[in-house]
Amino acid sequence: MFQIVLYIAIGYLLLAALVYLIQERFIFKPEKLSQDFTYRYEAPFEELFFDVELGVRINGLHFKVKQPLGLVLYFHGNTRSIKGWAKYAKDFFRYQYDVVLVDYRGFGKSTGKRTEALMLKDMQFVYDTLAVQYTEHHIIVYGRSLGSGFAAKIASDNRPRYLILDAPYFNFKKAVERFLPILPAKYLLRYHLRIDKWIKHVNCHTYIIHGTKDRLIPISNSENLQALNPRKITLLRIEGGKHNNLPSFPEYHSLLRGILQY
Repeated sequence: MFQIVLYIAIGYLLLAALVYLIQERFIFKPEKLSQDFTYRYEAPFEELFFDVELGVRINGLHFKVKQPLGLVLYFHGNTRSIKGWAKYAKDFFRYQYDVVLVDYRGFGKSTGKRTEALMLKDMQFVYDTLAVQYTEHHIIVYGRSLGSGFAAKIASDNRPRYLILDAPYFNFKKAVERFLPILPAKYLLRYHLRIDKWIKHVNCHTYIIHGTKDRLIPISNSENLQALNPRKITLLRIEGGKHNNLPSFPEYHSLLRGILQY
């Protein structure tokens, strides 16, 4: 009996060590692009480079319209690169907004070693750079899935016009605990992305868009976030929406139009 318990304990410790060491492979699934890769889109755009520090360069795309009403700063999910995510820019520039999408460290052409603190620092650098060109009152911060954490942190430290969260998690630890309930995620995770903590300090109005059939990040995450400050957080439900198909619903575009044109 003692040997069985010992083997179980050793197996548990080995699993915990494995999760700690290779967690980034599960959290981030980037598409890497060569530095000479050429982006091609029909809509007018400019490629951006944000030189955060020596050896760290954040790559972005800036879609432009004539006489923009403002800027949407878009933080994407945990997969691919802005090469693919750029297709969603049209959801915003059709309403006369410029759009900037950026890649995190290790995604696309962006460089640098990843940590939560450093990635948040990068996004603040991006925001500060753009705020020179656009007044904060005309900046809308949009975060999709994983990117909702970065968006919430940026909105909590600055004063944009709106914060829009698309299928957010309450906090990253709780999201991981759904899939690894037997492990102490609090101690193993190097990424916590505390939306639940940061959203309390967001001064602008927050809109949360979430599908009612989202099984990856259930809508209860957004319901719990709204409950933290119901006067300043509006939860917009997409009936039947899942985690990756909200733009296929006409309601999603109607909700965006209502927010952007308000």
